[in-house]
Amino acid sequence: MARTTRTVDDILPLSPLQSGLLFHSVFDEATPDIYTVQSTFHLAGPLDQDRARRAAEVLLQRHASLRVAFRQRSSGDWVQVVAARYRLPWTEVDLSGRDADQADAEARRVTLADRERRFDIGRPPLIRFTLIRLGELSHRLVLTIHHTVLDGWSLPILLKEFHTLYVTDADSRQLSPVVPYRTYLEWLARQDADATRSAWDGMLGGLAAPTCVAPGTDHTPQDPGRHEFGLSPQDTDALTAGARAAGVTVNTVVQTAWSLVLSGLTGSDDVVFGVTVNGRPAELPGIESMVGLFINTLPLRVRLRPEATGTELLRHVHTAQAELMAHQHVGLLEIQHRAGLGPLFDTSVVFENFPFEEAPRVSSGTDEIQVVGAESHSANHFPLSLVGMPQDCLRFKLFHQRDLFDETAVAAVVARFRRVLDALIHRPELPVGRIDLTGPEDRERVMAYATGPAGELDGATLPELFTEQARRTPEAPAVRAGGRVLTYRELDARASFLARELVRRGVGPGRHVAVMLPRGLDLAVALLGVAKSGGAYVPVDPDHPAERVAAVLADSAAVLVIAEPGTAPPAVDTLAVTDGEADSYTAGPHPHDPAYLIFTSGSTGRPKGVVVEHRSVGAYLSRARDAYPDATGLALAHSSVAFDLTVTGLYTPLVSGGCVHLAELPDATGGPRPTFLKGTPSHLELLGTLPDTVSPSGTLILGGEALRGEAVRGWRAAHPEALVINAYGPTEATVNCLEHRVEPGSDLPDGPVPVGRPFPNTRTYVLDGALRPVAPGVTGELYVAGVVLARGYANRPGLTAERFVADPYGAAGERM
Repeated sequence: MARTTRTVDDILPLSPLQSGLLFHSVFDEATPDIYTVQSTFHLAGPLDQDRARRAAEVLLQRHASLRVAFRQRSSGDWVQVVAARYRLPWTEVDLSGRDADQADAEARRVTLADRERRFDIGRPPLIRFTLIRLGELSHRLVLTIHHTVLDGWSLPILLKEFHTLYVTDADSRQLSPVVPYRTYLEWLARQDADATRSAWDGMLGGLAAPTCVAPGTDHTPQDPGRHEFGLSPQDTDALTAGARAAGVTVNTVVQTAWSLVLSGLTGSDDVVFGVTVNGRPAELPGIESMVGLFINTLPLRVRLRPEATGTELLRHVHTAQAELMAHQHVGLLEIQHRAGLGPLFDTSVVFENFPFEEAPRVSSGTDEIQVVGAESHSANHFPLSLVGMPQDCLRFKLFHQRDLFDETAVAAVVARFRRVLDALIHRPELPVGRIDLTGPEDRERVMAYATGPAGELDGATLPELFTEQARRTPEAPAVRAGGRVLTYRELDARASFLARELVRRGVGPGRHVAVMLPRGLDLAVALLGVAKSGGAYVPVDPDHPAERVAAVLADSAAVLVIAEPGTAPPAVDTLAVTDGEADSYTAGPHPHDPAYLIFTSGSTGRPKGVVVEHRSVGAYLSRARDAYPDATGLALAHSSVAFDLTVTGLYTPLVSGGCVHLAELPDATGGPRPTFLKGTPSHLELLGTLPDTVSPSGTLILGGEALRGEAVRGWRAAHPEALVINAYGPTEATVNCLEHRVEPGSDLPDGPVPVGRPFPNTRTYVLDGALRPVAPGVTGELYVAGVVLARGYANRPGLTAERFVADPYGAAGERM
């Protein structure tokens, strides 16, 4: 017991990192505190246990930072109280009577039990000493410490002082005077807070989102797993030489490699992760021998440019940190609060220069007692934390929260880190965008999943597919609307009559004809008539605003508008659909001729006219004919002709022998029940208010919006016999290119419904900003290639070149 009448020597504020560690320490007091760190020193030689205890007593008396406890004031602020009266937490365990294996096992059990015992942060001191006697000449000294009171850089100082005190029997006059931790806290208070805030605001300016490898997880940190690996002597030498050549540190190379790994794990090219800095200001006298918590964990932001070389990226990372050297004392909580994005990262990189895996040089070969080995145990709350340990060969530990990253996942992260580090070491001139982030196995797996089955492409066009079906079933009902029905023969005859008239007026391949008709029989005749003429139709909803109609007609350069008399805009050539019939006729468009020009919604700006070729529409419908057998019954086509949703609902039955009913959903009440319907998830609510006879008895395809399991649960419960298909595809990919089937009776959990696998002869890549495949589960941008891909945007070559780029994974000349 320290002998004094005082109970408190001092009351001090907290350093920035102390505040952060304290938050995590008290967050869940029912679990082991991961910020309880431990170092075990293996001692050889005769040991006087009483003298060792006296050395520990003086060590605590010398350093106020070892005698603190943390208390919360009524204001809610935390302070550290330096105790004047305390009891030295000293435990002795004698295992000398056991054989070596038993003694070692029990010593490890005792050590682990001590580490798992939480400190009461309100009771000083937050350090415990355990001396384990294994034999007359073999002992272990275990220091268990709460990380809030000191950092790893302080441990060698403590150990050297302990050794000196032991040798001199606790005579502290042999040691240099202590520079108190208060000196450092006073230095902190003198720093220019405004300049520091401005520097960090500038570094994080424009950051869109945090970088998290385990976002949104409900997770209580536990003692992490540890995956150890290292570099060969040759690679260590090459890394050191490469860092020197680039004018950076080895630590910078490691940090740069981790930034690329993070990019691969998150799909982001603007990443942030935590780095641990020494935190000991060089200008503060005595700082090198001070004991306490000086390190700080700060965000490092790395913006990755695919065209930059590895060397350029290394220098960028080095410069980013050098510019903030004078501002590394600020707390992470303040930085994150000012950024306004919540926690900025959930991974960290620590580069240790106090490798306890080698025996610290605190004793000479002539001392009676020598340190012959050491072990350390530390952890943090991050899902992933990489620790680099510079030795003869650079070693690493990757700490991981086991419930978030199992051994398999961690091994994959390590393999990725090794690949990136190898590229930075041996090919620093390589552009960042060409550094392999996935590895051959992952790349082969994702590319196989991205590729739809190979199928035969016969080049069939829309008019050919319809005409063939009309020949097979001439008298079967093809389309019905407003109480009227046209057979396949009648529909073909009327469409052929219109096609001949269009050809007479100069319509042919590459010429655009706007179709501006309400939902009805004439609409089906007009669309097929334009297709048969060899021209490309431009669907225009007559209910759309006049401004949009005018913009579509102008951008499409339509040579003719098919409309009801008096409904077309003035000053355009018009044509009305008549009841005229003619022998079956098709002008025979080429598969690469445009079939239709459909305009996107324009929600993000000016609407874009997407040119879709006959080969793409033909391939889509040929697949739909086989994939949707319920389309051979009655299909309800209810959507606006201006949306490509109608392509599925209108043409699939017409190339399959089915009948299409053109009607809005409420107007279909009382009519025959459809077997096939395509809509959006938003239509589910409307279907729920209508009689069951409006909903399809066979297949419901939903697309155009993200589908969630809970959104379709009620409809499935009311129609358990129906197949639900979640279809996905942009207009630029000919309606849809991916789909996921929810079979009747199958479970569908809440949350997003998968979009499924690609169609035949289709490739759907998920790529990063450098057009590299991302690993499974990583966010990227979807690229579509193959037969479904549209030609481009009408009359917008610049935008087409920007969006329809070369496919690096397809045949020469293919785009995506």
